[in-house]
Amino acid sequence: MSLGIYISVPFCRTKCSFCNFASGVFSRAVFERYVEQVCAEIAAAELIATELSGRLERAVDSVYLGGGTPSVLAPDQLERLFRAVHDSFEVDRAAEITVECAPGTLTDGIVETLLRCGVNRVSLGVQSFVDEECSSVGRLHTRAVTMSDIARLRAAGIGNLSIDLIAGLPYQTVESWSFSLSETLATGVPHVSVYMLEVDEDSRLGTELLAGGSRYHAHFVPDDDLTADLYLAACARLESGGVKQYEISNFARPVTHGIGLRDSRHNLKYWTRQPYLGFGVDGHSMLFADEKLRAQSVHAIRFATPDSLEGYSAAGSQLDGVAARARQLRGSRTLLNEQTALEESFFLGLRLNGGVSIRDLREQFGGEAVNGYASVIGELSTDGLLKIIGERLRLTPRGRLLSNEVFARFLGEEAAPRNPCRILV
Repeated sequence: MSLGIYISVPFCRTKCSFCNFASGVFSRAVFERYVEQVCAEIAAAELIATELSGRLERAVDSVYLGGGTPSVLAPDQLERLFRAVHDSFEVDRAAEITVECAPGTLTDGIVETLLRCGVNRVSLGVQSFVDEECSSVGRLHTRAVTMSDIARLRAAGIGNLSIDLIAGLPYQTVESWSFSLSETLATGVPHVSVYMLEVDEDSRLGTELLAGGSRYHAHFVPDDDLTADLYLAACARLESGGVKQYEISNFARPVTHGIGLRDSRHNLKYWTRQPYLGFGVDGHSMLFADEKLRAQSVHAIRFATPDSLEGYSAAGSQLDGVAARARQLRGSRTLLNEQTALEESFFLGLRLNGGVSIRDLREQFGGEAVNGYASVIGELSTDGLLKIIGERLRLTPRGRLLSNEVFARFLGEEAAPRNPCRILV
């Protein structure tokens, strides 16, 4: 089974008020030190996996640079990250290679670098096509800049584009959201992600909302009911426009030739529990256990790097960087037994519109283990949150809105794994 690689670039031109990710504004001197550390971490991947008792796949069919805003790096820094991946792994010629970019950061030099590095997919953090909504949360781009960047990428030969939208931004209304959806469909991009604004203490806007304040335009944020309505409107509007929902927050057009959607191969690895490695700040990984751990009934391992630049840099600054990094990651390692792996299969698989196959779960984990969830499935079905179609379980439209409540019912005493995709819905 091929590996997915995620590289975190936690740097931005400005910190958006709604952002709760491990990212921020730093000097270019920090960029350089960070790239050096990440390249060293990639080179040490095999040693780290061995130390943590994970089974490392050498073949890679997806590479994803996320952030933050990877496109704020200098062209040579981006090239070094990609070179490090190719030096340590066998990247398939048909691999999906994605870079997240903020509109307005795509200089000619960056676009040329993306092409040289084999990037064939770009995810644009648009959030809204309404300038007032973008500026209210600290975004620096405008609708005109976004349209120009889309045209520039297509002219360069990168047509596999994704647009991110957020429902629930300050000043957003039914009418303005409809405009953003119309503009999105008009671009003809093959992939769209729609997130609902997350309100928590990890962002400035979220903190202000919880406190009932008015800074960061918090008093102009739509209420929960309207935000939910905007999300449902997006589902219906994109579907009618030929962009099919395949996951709670993700939509894709059918492929031009053949069968299927232009979905995100990399993100599907998270939801279908395929192996992946995350490098850099807040990089999450999941590897299948090696033979020694398998003999102890361990199915897989999860581990993560520190979620701050300071914490991540600490180990790399020591003389014995590889050993220090391995010790650092071991502290975050979680061993997943068959029961936990089954819980994750429900928790992650139900995010997909296709749901989960009970038959497949029985083949993998045994009928007795799966049957243990019969009462939970029955109750959720009665509540209108799950539907059973043949051998498949799927969320209902209402279940998608209340997905966290559904997922919690399938989890045992251990906390749910942190979502490596950082989905906001």
